[in-house]
Amino acid sequence: MQHDAYDDDYIAGILGEVKTIAVIGASANINRPSFFVVKYLLGKGYTVFPVNPGLAGQTIQNTPVYGSLADLPAPVDMVDIFRNSDAALEISREAIREKARLAIKVLWMQLSVRNDVAAAEAEAAGLRVVMNRCPKIEYGRLSGEIGWIGVNPGVLSSRKPLLGRGVQNQILPRPTKGS
Repeated sequence: MQHDAYDDDYIAGILGEVKTIAVIGASANINRPSFFVVKYLLGKGYTVFPVNPGLAGQTIQNTPVYGSLADLPAPVDMVDIFRNSDAALEISREAIREKARLAIKVLWMQLSVRNDVAAAEAEAAGLRVVMNRCPKIEYGRLSGEIGWIGVNPGVLSSRKPLLGRGVQNQILPRPTKGS
């Protein structure tokens, strides 16, 4: 697959299908982007497993932190890599090793994280791959939420938004069986 650009349906399909996400490199520091992503995804109803060997046994957003993918309970639909591009290769290999036990379907690399070898190996193992994208930003862009802060989401629709809990909380439609 070509990873320079992604079709909105590909990204929306992934974000609509996955329910559990392991965030590799999650931080307890409220000023770090990985903290915001964990908080946002939890707020959207995803089950999030923060993974950080230095914080294992602690909590982030009242969620237990694990030391590695091998420590996680099943299932984990998506592995979100919040580490640098060089570290992405070993993390993707760990995800491939744990794929069957955890039922991993997607390998996602955060903004500025791109490793073509990792992507090729993950795809050869049957995983869908996204690189250099943030699920928080993509969710906000595709749901229209990001437009509320003056950012052009690049999506024009006359559909009434699906609303979640609270004020100004849009959700992506979940795919139905057979679609």
